[in-house]
Amino acid sequence: MINFKRTDHIHICVPVDRLEEARQFYTEVIGLQEKYRPVELNDEGIWFQLQDIELHIGVEELKFDTIRHTAFEVSDLASARKQLEANQVKIIPQRKLPGRDRFAFIDPFGNRMELLEYV
Repeated sequence: MINFKRTDHIHICVPVDRLEEARQFYTEVIGLQEKYRPVELNDEGIWFQLQDIELHIGVEELKFDTIRHTAFEVSDLASARKQLEANQVKIIPQRKLPGRDRFAFIDPFGNRMELLEYV
């Protein structure tokens, strides 16, 4: 049996010619803090810190639509929704689940993200 300790990082991808746009979206719209990314990786990408996990953005051409996603727990879902809507990000309603409110959105690079709050 594997004893999972915590989520270390999440890796999403954007097309190489949109990497700077991704940096702007995730710092200015989402509000993440960029962090050091080791030069030993020898390729393009950006790393961000989200509390005790990291969001890694690499470069890769988009291939198809997907239901794959990353879910982030937030403490004020209503404020997060307002922030996204103020930046013209389309909110995707999700099926109701017991004990949590949630919604999803697609970032400008085709990555599906879910935000949730336990109630």
